Amino acid sequence: MTNRTSWPVALSITSKTIIDDNELQKLASAGIKEVELSIGWISDLREVLDFRANANIAFDHAQKAGIKITSLHLPFGPFADIDPSRENLKSDFLVLQKQLLDAAKTIGIKIAVIHPSGEPYTEEERKDRLECAIDTIEKLCTYANSLGIELALENLPRTCLCRDKEEMLCFLERVPALKVCYDMNHCLRGDNVEFLRAVTDKLITIHVSDYDGIDERHWLPGKGINNWEEIVSVLEEGNYAGRFLFELGGDNSTYEDIRACYDRLTNQK
Repeated sequence: MTNRTSWPVALSITSKTIIDDNELQKLASAGIKEVELSIGWISDLREVLDFRANANIAFDHAQKAGIKITSLHLPFGPFADIDPSRENLKSDFLVLQKQLLDAAKTIGIKIAVIHPSGEPYTEEERKDRLECAIDTIEKLCTYANSLGIELALENLPRTCLCRDKEEMLCFLERVPALKVCYDMNHCLRGDNVEFLRAVTDKLITIHVSDYDGIDERHWLPGKGINNWEEIVSVLEEGNYAGRFLFELGGDNSTYEDIRACYDRLTNQK
């Protein structure tokens, strides 16, 4: 059993923030010294090309502020262009993600987070989408592992794949080397605690945020319905040994708010 006080606080940030020395200094001053660099939803391919060619620049900015980039969130949209569950997109998907993994290796990143699909999907097509995504993710996982990087599959909401524990377990059974990134505000079918218990042996990172149970919200914990004491206890019982990584958006939380929330949830003060 692990102890919640051992999990370092971390935050998901964008590729724009990672080269903003002023923001990085604010982050470090709040006591947040680890980050996940999220490329996420691509509105401009230059964002990907910049990281692929200049990952060392992101590393240098972070190092200057005393911050470590400990994971990379690989791009997951627009869904019309980036979706591992579509046969006509999987080849280009793999080329793009492998290039980013190559860049991640050069700056010592050891964890890469990946989404299993886009959306929306009908119930009738889920089986085909699932089979395609498993094949694509298996190939990407093998490549990541060859670079010394662990690939973490994220649970998703709505009609995306891995919206419930059964689909996540299907991936894990078929791709044994695959790990899990559990997002606390994506579970819209079933229960967060039940889902977590089912995947704790594969869990290497988490996305911490709150929601209303209707859709993802990425609120600061305490603003939504999650039972945080129960969630944190399940992580301890499952021997979780990763970061307490916040992935927030839209609620105007400051870095100090995030640090205070971390301290409260992990009983640091």
